[in-house]
Amino acid sequence: MSKDNYRVMIVDDEESIRLLLLRILEDDGYAIKSASNGKEALSICENFRPHLILLDLKMPQMDGLTFIEKYKQSDLSHHETDFIVLTAYGTVDSAVTAMKLGAMDFITKPLSDPNVLRFAVKKAYERRRLLTENEALRAEQLKGLPPIEIIFGGMEDVLEEVTAVSGTNSAVLLTGETGTGKTLIARVIHALSKRHGPFIELNCAAIPENLMESELFGYEKGAFTGAVSAKRGKFELASCGSILLDEVSEMSQALQAKFLKVLEGSSFERLGGTVSQKVDARIICATNRDLQKETANGKFRQDLYFRLNVFPINIPPLRARQKFIPELCRFMASSISKRIGKEVGDITEASIAKLLSYEWPGNVRELQNVIERSIIMSKGGIVEFTKAIPVELPELKDTFNLIELERNTIENALKHTRGSRKDAAEILGISMRTLQYKIKEYGLR
Repeated sequence: MSKDNYRVMIVDDEESIRLLLLRILEDDGYAIKSASNGKEALSICENFRPHLILLDLKMPQMDGLTFIEKYKQSDLSHHETDFIVLTAYGTVDSAVTAMKLGAMDFITKPLSDPNVLRFAVKKAYERRRLLTENEALRAEQLKGLPPIEIIFGGMEDVLEEVTAVSGTNSAVLLTGETGTGKTLIARVIHALSKRHGPFIELNCAAIPENLMESELFGYEKGAFTGAVSAKRGKFELASCGSILLDEVSEMSQALQAKFLKVLEGSSFERLGGTVSQKVDARIICATNRDLQKETANGKFRQDLYFRLNVFPINIPPLRARQKFIPELCRFMASSISKRIGKEVGDITEASIAKLLSYEWPGNVRELQNVIERSIIMSKGGIVEFTKAIPVELPELKDTFNLIELERNTIENALKHTRGSRKDAAEILGISMRTLQYKIKEYGLR
């Protein structure tokens, strides 16, 4: 955002003050409009949509505090606007009140030094410029990803957690069954973060153990036979960005110890190197295993688990998001048909009913594969899903019986524990989150 695109509104009933502020800010290159009272300013703002309003607190017809309240109650509130209030020496208390209403700063009158105004406005401008650049960056990084409402459909609590943690540098541990979309959600966390570096992914189960260390940390020339030149590892490649270590539970004990050292010291050395490299990457780990159980069994280091478990996010299975399956299916069908260049009609309610009667052990990934195969095999734009589902669908009657059985089991467990969800989850052998989803799904209390 350039200064000539940054719109500033001056609201003051004293003409001499308005002209002074106008002259100072126009010389600095901002786009300026002014008004002599709050009512006039509200009318001008409808078309001008200022980024910043310089506002006198003491005015006839409508004082500054009333103006801020009315502005925030109007349709103009959808356009984010900053406020700097102008106040005489004797009314600083009113300025404090204005800041509680959302004003970012205040300037005392009379204005003895023009640079005080310039500095306050420049600070507001720089803040907006950075916000605009970050929004543009996030939009660019989100390109190629499904819409947020599709990714998090039926997972509003997960979206809330992702939004809360994205702007921090805290380590994130994504857990959930295979195919639930952990990698996709890791990409969203990176896209919504303030980091401008790349998103780097490494599947810990896909790399042979003897190569894993060099993949993570890189190596210097001559570090081992075949190391004819130096190579950067994933941690270096992810500088100023994010690194996803998928299936982190598959790390060997030796590598877990080295990974822990990186987390504790925020640095590492390349294989064969002596120079310490600084780690400036957001750490995101994912696993389909219960790391707490893996720790209890001695398969995963307890100290590493505590380091990674700063902000755990559990991704529920597709069967816990059943109400969202129709919308997800239609989005996938539309996307896949465009990608493979084969037009199909809308998914019928009968087809949706078939999909809803299946448990989807492979989760979203399995659903996507079924839809893609069904579209490829479709004729005349009509999609049939039955042949694409790898196991025989249960009869609808049997499905209802299974649902009733599960509902009764959960209900009995809650009665047995006198409503203690923690104890009920332990008896049933499921996580608290899964139990909460089931309670909500079946309308239990």
